[in-house]
Amino acid sequence: MRPGLRKRIALRLFADMYADKVARHELRTLFWEMTLRCNLACRHCGSDCRADSSVADMPLADFLKVLDEEITPHVRPKDVLIVFSGGEVLVRDDLEEAGRAVTERGYAWGMVTNGMLLTEKRLAGLVDSGLRSLSVSLDGFADTHNYIRRNPLAFDRAVAAIDAVVARPALAFDVITCVTSPMVPRLGEFAGWLVSRGVRSWRIFSIFPAGRAEGDDTLSLSNEEFRAVLDFIVRTRRQGRIDVSYACEGFLGDYEAEVRDDFYQCAAGVSVASIRVDGSISGCTSVRSDFTQGNIYRDHFWDVWQNRFEPFRNREWARTGECAECDMFRYCQGGGMHLRDNDRHLMYCHYKKLL
Repeated sequence: MRPGLRKRIALRLFADMYADKVARHELRTLFWEMTLRCNLACRHCGSDCRADSSVADMPLADFLKVLDEEITPHVRPKDVLIVFSGGEVLVRDDLEEAGRAVTERGYAWGMVTNGMLLTEKRLAGLVDSGLRSLSVSLDGFADTHNYIRRNPLAFDRAVAAIDAVVARPALAFDVITCVTSPMVPRLGEFAGWLVSRGVRSWRIFSIFPAGRAEGDDTLSLSNEEFRAVLDFIVRTRRQGRIDVSYACEGFLGDYEAEVRDDFYQCAAGVSVASIRVDGSISGCTSVRSDFTQGNIYRDHFWDVWQNRFEPFRNREWARTGECAECDMFRYCQGGGMHLRDNDRHLMYCHYKKLL
């Protein structure tokens, strides 16, 4: 669905604001991929995490050294959110120590979890360590969630984690749902169920063919199902019973500003950076292809952030293939960086699914 005239005017204004944001590239979110170990083997995992990951966890001391010597001198810690990511971050025994360390340095921190290990006792310790924001993944009702997560306990553990977090209203919290075909007709029912559990914020996304999801047709949405998901979000936002949004996955044509609070933008490398478990410096951790700009074990992080993120900040290289003649390129800049493969080809176009 192509944007109408009023929407195009708004998109132009937002594109100008985004260009200014790119020019300033102020670091606002730093992901630390602290581990690739995970206690699940989800069907849609882009990083192919596993319990016995051959890649060792990054030592906390290595991350703190970069934070102290190469980042903190250039930012106001209160303006930067640090997100611990994985893998599953709760497999690290020193997670609370890491939380206390960044809190003492003036940074807020958050995390994403599958909930398998998030007991009330563990949550209390994390909160005492300064935890400020938390996202729990829940992909639908038990049959759907357990199928995607490949574990018969996954749903019950995630629900127990959600209940524990809801009991702490001071935490910024949302549920993240990967929507697959079985859940499309049940989204309204699921929304009501989330509300009944006290969930107030909900993010939805769909799967693109990368990592374990590549070639698995059980995970992909048809064009009609994808549109139905967006229509559901529009209706639900108007009803106001839960704060639901579509994730920052891609440009959505006339649905822009209808399914999110703002227009689409890819913040990777613009206001978001990541330090991966092997020391690689890149954009957000959703970018699994090779867009590495440096490595903390041989490069200075701040020099990399200031001077080596050109592929993220000047997207003219993406104006090829199906993007070459697209009249929406100015607004989407060729889609999210996480939607590009190692050859920089676009794997998935959200806008095209809506035409």
